[in-house]
Amino acid sequence: MRALSRYLQQFGFMMALGVLASSPAAHAANPLELNFGLFGPRYDGRVAPCEKALGTITNQFEDKESTYWNSPLKITAYGNIHEIAFRPWQSDNMPRRYCTGSVQLSDGAVRTLNYSIIEDGGFAGFNQGVEWCVVGLDRNWAFNPACKAARP
Repeated sequence: MRALSRYLQQFGFMMALGVLASSPAAHAANPLELNFGLFGPRYDGRVAPCEKALGTITNQFEDKESTYWNSPLKITAYGNIHEIAFRPWQSDNMPRRYCTGSVQLSDGAVRTLNYSIIEDGGFAGFNQGVEWCVVGLDRNWAFNPACKAARP
């Protein structure tokens, strides 16, 4: 029985060598197979100023609060909006403008808002996207602790 298993093992090895020896030689890729058209991201660094994202943040905040948290909170006013960083990392990373400011909510509370505007960060990579966080209202802890992850 051992002799039969040893014979089958050697026969299988010999078959594998025969298949490899009879296969055609490998050729280099032709020009159309060389990642044609895949040149990587080309960012322009054109990111909107901080004030341009406020309308988007207002709409998204109201939608999130009413849909997910069954809350009537709305942003009623903005104050002290300013940039804190632009492209704080290497130049080949996705360009972002980091901003902060204060928001007044419909309950009268004033809270800190941290957000970033991202080049090509919108839906499916088209247009600019916005990531934001209101300190104290990050209920799903996406930017926890205290919205620190929304800053550079």
